Amino acid sequence: MNASAVLLAMAPEHLLLAGIVTLLVLEIFSDRPNAALPLAVAFVAAAAGAAAWLGFTGYVGAPFPGQFDLTPPASFAKALVLALAVPVLLFSKDDFGRGEFYPLILSSLYGICLLASAESFLTLFLGIELMSIPVYVLVLLGYRRPESAEAALKYLVLSGTASAAFLMGASLMYGSTGSLALESFALAIGSPRLLAGTAVVMVVSAFFLKAAIVPFHGWAPDAYEAASVPATAFMAVLVKVGVLIAAARVFGTAHVAEPLAGLLAILPLASIVWGNLAAIRQAGLRRMIAYSSIAHAGYLFFAFLGDGPGRFQAVMFYLAAYGVMNLLAFAALPQHPDDTERDKLDNLKGLFHTHPLAALLMGMAMLSLAGIPPFPGFIGKFLIFKNVMAAGYTTYAVLGLVGSYLGIYFYLRVIQYMFMTPQAAASGHAPSRGIAMGASLLCLAASILIAVLPGLFLARF
Repeated sequence: MNASAVLLAMAPEHLLLAGIVTLLVLEIFSDRPNAALPLAVAFVAAAAGAAAWLGFTGYVGAPFPGQFDLTPPASFAKALVLALAVPVLLFSKDDFGRGEFYPLILSSLYGICLLASAESFLTLFLGIELMSIPVYVLVLLGYRRPESAEAALKYLVLSGTASAAFLMGASLMYGSTGSLALESFALAIGSPRLLAGTAVVMVVSAFFLKAAIVPFHGWAPDAYEAASVPATAFMAVLVKVGVLIAAARVFGTAHVAEPLAGLLAILPLASIVWGNLAAIRQAGLRRMIAYSSIAHAGYLFFAFLGDGPGRFQAVMFYLAAYGVMNLLAFAALPQHPDDTERDKLDNLKGLFHTHPLAALLMGMAMLSLAGIPPFPGFIGKFLIFKNVMAAGYTTYAVLGLVGSYLGIYFYLRVIQYMFMTPQAAASGHAPSRGIAMGASLLCLAASILIAVLPGLFLARF
């Protein structure tokens, strides 16, 4: 493939790389800190536009055969990821006017884009590390509190453990199948060899740890709580999306049979139940979202019990719905002079009476995350469980649905605090800045689009 074809196939990645270099130069040499945010948004939006254009034109290419290829679904996955990153950048203005935040975000996005086009375990490992390493620093940037340093260290150690498990699993995969291609995972699933089975378990365990599936979830609540609100939003949405895209690439169209089916059912089911139960007890929105994300990761891994193209469609739709609604909640969260108090549920009491638009937007986000129709979260869960039942795992689907009812309580509790409780005394909340409210409305528009026209979205995958 010639140089121009390589540039075209990797246009989103090249635009992100150009953005990283530009922002680093700006940080080192410029005395105009206010330019960082518009530049970051411009480069990410341009990369999203390039990915969407490649998808709509049906461009197919393999600039690095066997390692990196581009198909329309991969292009649309990149467009989704990059589009979700724009609201995160917009409502970060009040927390990060300048500094390392923006190059770190773009670096992590670069890794996620690699995951969408990975064709081998080598490229996948590279993408996972490029996605994860900047996040360690993002947690540490949480106003540089002692809790931030502790949470960043915990995340570093446990995420490093996941990376080591993935690398060992890939090595065993090569030893078992003689190939590092992602298709070797399907061969290993069907192999009776102990080496192949061990490779599969280690790769799946690495994904579970990265996605915070029970019992590998210990890092998530502390990391989410200790990070700043924009960094928490990035971890809860973009990193989760990246991990599930990687898992979807690995599973491909592989048929999942026992005993792997049991592993993909029992641990995600435990995550659904435990995540929803633990979220009930939380006093802060960030920690509640952390446990909620554990439950949502369980729903997403349930999708891999199904077969065929519907599996990937269900995962991507759920990620889109989950992403825009989580970002809507974070973007609509009112400002507070003390970041540690900003997301306390007690401080959200009576929010509707002081900031009605913020309360309405957050209320819609909570209803969607709870899976209440007609919001897109309901459609996402419907597609997940429909696939699971179609694959013959009706019992697991029923148990997952029962577990999902537990989550309704704490989402409705947030709504009750905002709409049905007198205003908290001296809450300290101030209205969200215009740019943050713009991010909220952007997420709202996206959620309406995928709720009204789900078929238009699903057709791209």
